[in-house]
Amino acid sequence: MQTFYETGLKPEILESIAQIGFVKPTPIQTQTIPFILNSDKDLIAMAQTGTGKTAAFGLPVLSRIDPYSDNVQTIVLSPTRELCLQITDDLKAFAANLPVKIVAVYGGASIVQQMKELKRGCQIVVGTPGRVHDMINRNKLDLSSISFLVLDEADEMLKMGFKDEMDAILDQTPESKQTFLFSATMPTDIARMAGKYMKKAEKITVGPENTAHKNISHEYCVTAPPNCYQALRRIADINPDIYSIVFCRTRIETKEIADRLISDGYNADSLHGDLSQAQRDLVMNRFRNRSLQILVATDVAARGLDVDDLTHIIHYHLPDDQESYIHRSGRTARAGKSGISIAIITPGEMRRLPFFERQAGAKFIHRPVPSGKEVFEKRLFNFVDSISDAQPKGYDLDIYMTEMMNRFGSLSKEEIIKKFMSLEFNRYHADYQKAPDLNVATGGERKQRKDRERDRDSSPRRAGSGQFTRYTINLGSKNKLKPDTLISIINRQTPDIKIAIGKIDIQPKFSYFETDSQHDKHLQQAFNKAKYKGQPLMIQPFMKDANKRKKKREQAGKNKK
Repeated sequence: MQTFYETGLKPEILESIAQIGFVKPTPIQTQTIPFILNSDKDLIAMAQTGTGKTAAFGLPVLSRIDPYSDNVQTIVLSPTRELCLQITDDLKAFAANLPVKIVAVYGGASIVQQMKELKRGCQIVVGTPGRVHDMINRNKLDLSSISFLVLDEADEMLKMGFKDEMDAILDQTPESKQTFLFSATMPTDIARMAGKYMKKAEKITVGPENTAHKNISHEYCVTAPPNCYQALRRIADINPDIYSIVFCRTRIETKEIADRLISDGYNADSLHGDLSQAQRDLVMNRFRNRSLQILVATDVAARGLDVDDLTHIIHYHLPDDQESYIHRSGRTARAGKSGISIAIITPGEMRRLPFFERQAGAKFIHRPVPSGKEVFEKRLFNFVDSISDAQPKGYDLDIYMTEMMNRFGSLSKEEIIKKFMSLEFNRYHADYQKAPDLNVATGGERKQRKDRERDRDSSPRRAGSGQFTRYTINLGSKNKLKPDTLISIINRQTPDIKIAIGKIDIQPKFSYFETDSQHDKHLQQAFNKAKYKGQPLMIQPFMKDANKRKKKREQAGKNKK
């Protein structure tokens, strides 16, 4: 099938999709549209997010329903409000030349208004399981005459805990209906549901089951747990045009990471379960129109999001299961485009990578965390290129040239460029001029490092040719101290040297940290009279380490005698 004109769709629908710009069906549409148009069997369709599933079921269903009957003939269930609205908008666009009414019912909006729309009559209802179930219980939605039931992203609905609602809804539908189940993965719960509610369903699979999208580059970097946030910043900074979702495990972590990004000057916000529907809509609208470059979200909050042209999916932590990884990463590389899925992992998570590779059918590429020098240079020259392409829009800059040249006075071209670039890049230089290497060795290198560090808590450990000293500092979690904050304090107090920082241990009222022993004297002098938020700072070698060094000196003196 080369074009939609060969599918057998109604002329009115062909006219609508031609106006939209659809020309060639996607693989899932090529197989699904003729099947739904010509078969009375149920269907299980397996395809990744972003492959055109809405049109795959929407176009043939619109061709088969009776647009002149006010009875509900089709019910489409989707996991989230966002996906529900997206499907509704798409179906309305497909049916622009037909007298078809489509009503969306979902939580977080006026149920009274939705009941009024249902009462006026419609042919298709698109809804979330919770609100659809509520409408049925209120006797506002009658599914006894439906011909088609569509379960879109069925695996996601089950993961979100809608099993009971879905069972109750399906029990209200006639046995004569056709059921079309669309899913990216096929976990056991989906197979069980298909066996219970579907009649000898045909199966269409586009790409191997439960595998990641082939247009996605699957990458990972390895860093110590305290450095994950700084690694995230560097990934964002070295990709100036990044348009990304960052996935976190918990609502608290999601909010904390987003708040830190915003505080550090990034166009970012968070999406989590504590937001009201109005707040959620505001965040999503800003993200869709690209006022936000980075959306930090939990898996649950991001379910069903339909956003095009994402450049990166960033896993602040690997998810707990392979299906979640596929759903996360599948939000980039949509509609035949390419994208990057990058996981920030710690050494302890390395053992999980082979499992994800094997189950997702994708090879993960190790990408080092960018160095400070790499980030600075990439931002610098990207800015230079953007200046080269910049043009005034809607105003004549020439009329101001004389005054601007007078204000620049006797500055040369080179001096003007330096000042202009300094205005933009002083902050980046301050952030990255002495930025430490955040990478952690992997494989054989990591094993060797583990061997070297096995006894580091009982003796000073080696770093190149220098030993490490363990210090205490009078700041802890009660002061809202975090590892990256402590690293920043140390770097700020020692701007003239680069001190290697080792293990950090944050306690409630104080903290431990390790630094290269060759800088002991300089470090203690640097913290003399130092303050943090008005509080005097006190650092001193941890007593156990200090005693060991004292005994070594005493023993060395005895040996000389």
